[in-house]
Amino acid sequence: MPSSTWRLRSDAWEYLRFAVKRLVHGSEEDGELSADHEIWHGLRALETIEMYWAGFGQRYVAGVADLLRRGEFETALDRIGRVVGRLRTSQLTDEPSDGAVEEGERGELEEDRDPRPRFEVLIVDETTAADRDAIRAEARRLRNPADDFIYDYVIVPSADDAVAAVLTNPNILAVVVRPGFIARTKQPLSRDLLEAIALAHGEAGSRSSAAISALPSVRRVLALADTLNSVRPEIDLYLMAGAHIEDLAGALTKRFRRVFRREDHLELHLSLLRRISHLYDTPFFGAIQEHARRPVGVFHALPVARGGSVVGSKWIGDLAEFYGLNLLLAETSATSGGLDSLLAPVRTLKKAQDLAARAFGAKHTFFVTNGTSTANKIVHQALVSPNDVVMVDRNCHKSHHHAIMLTGARPAYLEAYPLNDFAFYGAVPLSRIKQLLLDYRAAGRLDEVRMITLTNCTFDGIVYDPERVMAECLAIKPDLVFLWDEAWFAFAAFHPVTRRRTAMAAAKRLEERFRTAEHEAAYEEQRQRLFDEDGTPKADEAWLSERLIPSPRARLRVYATQSTHKTLTSLRQGSMIHVYDQDWVREAEEPFQEAYMTHTTTSPNYQILSSLDLGRRQVELEGYELVQRQLDLATSLSQAIARHPLLRRTFRVLTAHDLIPAELREVGRPMPLRDGLATMWRAWTHDELVIDPSRITIEISRTGVDGDTFKHDHLMDRYGVQVNKTSRNTVLFMTNIGTSRSAIAYLIEVLVKLAERFEEIQEQRDAALPQPVEVPMPPLPDFSAFAPEYATDAVLPDGDLRAAFFRAQRRSGVEHVSPTELRERVDRGEQPVSAGFVTPYPPGFPVLVPGQVITREILDFMAVLDTREIHGYDAVKGYRVLRT
Repeated sequence: MPSSTWRLRSDAWEYLRFAVKRLVHGSEEDGELSADHEIWHGLRALETIEMYWAGFGQRYVAGVADLLRRGEFETALDRIGRVVGRLRTSQLTDEPSDGAVEEGERGELEEDRDPRPRFEVLIVDETTAADRDAIRAEARRLRNPADDFIYDYVIVPSADDAVAAVLTNPNILAVVVRPGFIARTKQPLSRDLLEAIALAHGEAGSRSSAAISALPSVRRVLALADTLNSVRPEIDLYLMAGAHIEDLAGALTKRFRRVFRREDHLELHLSLLRRISHLYDTPFFGAIQEHARRPVGVFHALPVARGGSVVGSKWIGDLAEFYGLNLLLAETSATSGGLDSLLAPVRTLKKAQDLAARAFGAKHTFFVTNGTSTANKIVHQALVSPNDVVMVDRNCHKSHHHAIMLTGARPAYLEAYPLNDFAFYGAVPLSRIKQLLLDYRAAGRLDEVRMITLTNCTFDGIVYDPERVMAECLAIKPDLVFLWDEAWFAFAAFHPVTRRRTAMAAAKRLEERFRTAEHEAAYEEQRQRLFDEDGTPKADEAWLSERLIPSPRARLRVYATQSTHKTLTSLRQGSMIHVYDQDWVREAEEPFQEAYMTHTTTSPNYQILSSLDLGRRQVELEGYELVQRQLDLATSLSQAIARHPLLRRTFRVLTAHDLIPAELREVGRPMPLRDGLATMWRAWTHDELVIDPSRITIEISRTGVDGDTFKHDHLMDRYGVQVNKTSRNTVLFMTNIGTSRSAIAYLIEVLVKLAERFEEIQEQRDAALPQPVEVPMPPLPDFSAFAPEYATDAVLPDGDLRAAFFRAQRRSGVEHVSPTELRERVDRGEQPVSAGFVTPYPPGFPVLVPGQVITREILDFMAVLDTREIHGYDAVKGYRVLRT
């Protein structure tokens, strides 16, 4: 399947090397090549795969096959070793014997030793073998020792093959389209890959490759360009045509970066290198490097700068020894000399943020050096005023609750569905969001609703469809603002399937859709059904039963906050705010700048800013490869647990069937990526909620220990395996772009050892002793209600969080009550009111907020909670309660 082609390719060459080595050194029986069907099966697979990668290619595979047929096993082994060497290290370490190398392959060996970063360029055109040789020879001729990068060509004949290549080969960073391509592939592709290709064509405009073949030449080129852009928008497209390029350039500017005549190889070469240099550029990191190299005199308030207070110290010199001198040389309070100011960037930081906006598909991006908690507070303060209503997922991160308190807005809590069997929450069904909006409309208070805040994806990996959520909510309130907390989802922008569920991609798709005549017509048609003749909205049932279509004149005001450090390369606390706001200049820019000034330190950490700059470079150049590998490794882990006899007796991987109600799943597969990329693509296109495949939640009830004990006493203390989150009977394992196959293998090994240990404990247990009684986990509590003095009205759920919070700041207004006494008060019919936030961590959302009524359900839940860290609750003093 495309999502694991990188592994299939590597494993196929590794196995072929092993098998041929056995033929060279093995017994006479092992030397029977005809009996080894696996060798021929692997060669056939490689002949298809290598078409989509530069370097060795299909002829190389065919040459290895010919050597094997002739019995020249040692020569074949040498040839295979060259490929394995490149795949392992990106360069060869051993010189092959002369007999293993044909004269025309000498240049390839020297390329293997070139230390410069290498990328690949796809050419789409039906060509002969001689043409392909000439194209590659011309590319090698144009190389210059002064170039910073080198590239290789991948040449395919058809539109299908072009899509297959960009899906399977993450090294492709540019595509050159020549109008001579055909539509359909002649390769024996897997069913999954063929389905993925069809879905990719559909994403770009509901075309199949057969339909593309019937289009006139220019429209065929445009259709292919749209498909490639929908799959990998980070790839640059170029057109090489033979005639009338002046006319084509005007028509194709939006799809292609440049249009060339076929003979303009040098200009294309220079354009490819120049474009990669733009992606590679890290303006702020470069400025920091330059500053560290310059001799300067330090006369500002930062003793550690240039290592001044460290290098000559008798007592803390180990700081420089441990972290390195460059860390200290890069420290400064200066905002001149190219370093720029985070609060008012105009040079290198401004450019770095603009480059990040391009990479993530935003109109504006802002760096944050003290985490997404601060990023959330910035967005809330910029967009929300006192007494505005903010509809917010009750189990979102605590920073949203704190931000609402600071702004004086009134939260209207949305309830996610509970997963009581696993002691955590799911996500908020769209029907509940729509119903609450309709309730505000019915009460005549819809104008008070300012913003909706949702977590995408949740800590446990449940992912919304932002495009659908925003479209249907805008159909009810066309000026609604959206804040998507994507703290755990920054990586998603760099994979063809996951990208569609990011806030920025969804906003762009909606903006494009609003401009079409088809959308206008569909909106008017639905409007006839949802409104009476006098313009009165029909009953809620009509609005809830349809997939609502927003007005083309609705305003798209979309913000996303991302913990870059959580899922991409960045130092801790490195975060970003992405903005896709059509009213930015008119309404949001100045308030946002004030909010940014309010919450951003005047002494930002330059190392964090540099890492954000570098993290952006990385994902633009290799993000697809890294995310694809991350998802595939997670799938490998889940499959290993499901297939291993001992592991599946002890652990159970939770799937979409466990974590998402059936009515919210249209495709219905438990783990879509296991079935192939095409199945995942369909699920992520159609299902209301999906599961991020990079998160594997394992149910551990059969181990006999709770999640917290499993995490600390067994995984971390015994084996050094670190995880973020547990519930009472689950453990969450996350893969990321830094996860390796070795790490997955080690985790599986650890789980096997633990499973053996738990089974041994069970077997040695005295059967005469009674089984320990497990205290049942009570249902997860919903938000109870704001106390009457803090509730806005008796019907709708919003309340005055800030008034309760500041009342609790006065010592005379608060008392501490033990859990036992609090339960007695509740049993007597009293309604104690929380004076503060009570937040188990992780996952970091409040069970109680200021002004909330404390109920028996909440106390029951807290009584059996096994989280060791609970913010806002003192085990000695008890709960903080407002005095009556």
